[in-house]
Amino acid sequence: MLVEAGVGLWKGSLGLLSDAGHNLSDVFSLLLALVAFRLSVTKSTPKFTYGYRKGSVLISLLNAVILLVAVGAIIVESVHKFINPSEIDGGAVAWTAAVGILVNGFTAFLLMRHQKNDINTRGAFLHMAADTLVSIGVVVSGIVISLTGWSFIDPLIGIVIAVAILISTWELLSESLKMSMDAVPEGVDTEEIISEMKEVQGVSDVHHVHIWPISTTQTALTAHVVLSHEAVPEDLVAALKKHLAEHGIGHATIETEREGRACTDHDCC
Repeated sequence: MLVEAGVGLWKGSLGLLSDAGHNLSDVFSLLLALVAFRLSVTKSTPKFTYGYRKGSVLISLLNAVILLVAVGAIIVESVHKFINPSEIDGGAVAWTAAVGILVNGFTAFLLMRHQKNDINTRGAFLHMAADTLVSIGVVVSGIVISLTGWSFIDPLIGIVIAVAILISTWELLSESLKMSMDAVPEGVDTEEIISEMKEVQGVSDVHHVHIWPISTTQTALTAHVVLSHEAVPEDLVAALKKHLAEHGIGHATIETEREGRACTDHDCC
């Protein structure tokens, strides 16, 4: 980031400055992802009974917002550069961006195998993968400018960078916003969960089901389960919790009811 920003200021390249600005936001994103990881494993306290795990969801949302701000800044600067073009050293731009390809590509490789199970890690991976592609774009723009002298390519690449960031950020923003509002996490099918719970021997019905994220990696569930007359509550609850854990729901609270007894809870459906 420092090398790109320095050369970008020296040579007047918006492409390099845009990429450097995005890399700066990625530095904060990676640091925030580390904080989120620490928060996701905190223990409960009398005041925060789930610890600070929800903070990991808020951090993923903050990361997405930071990227949106970066997109706005890049677009504004690109428009300004179109209106007031200047001479650019394409060779310096290309060589500097090539270093970014190596650094960002290696960082994305380190994050790749961990990004499937955590939205914060996935966000960091997407940032670095997008940065690698963006750096490739800046290299191409530097080569084109060197060969043709078309300086307008530089702000054009800045806009392409902004669009690439926006596309890679949109899903992260959407999922983070949903999780912050306790929506069912991506990859968890409520109807499928209820259907499979009903298939457990001794279960007559399942209702009053709520599923929400405790953190970016942990999911909780509460449900009312109607037992058949011959079912043993303790054994059935243990079987249900084991089954739910296989679906990634590690925190399950199950209230049992007997057949023929109506649920009296508010909004019990």
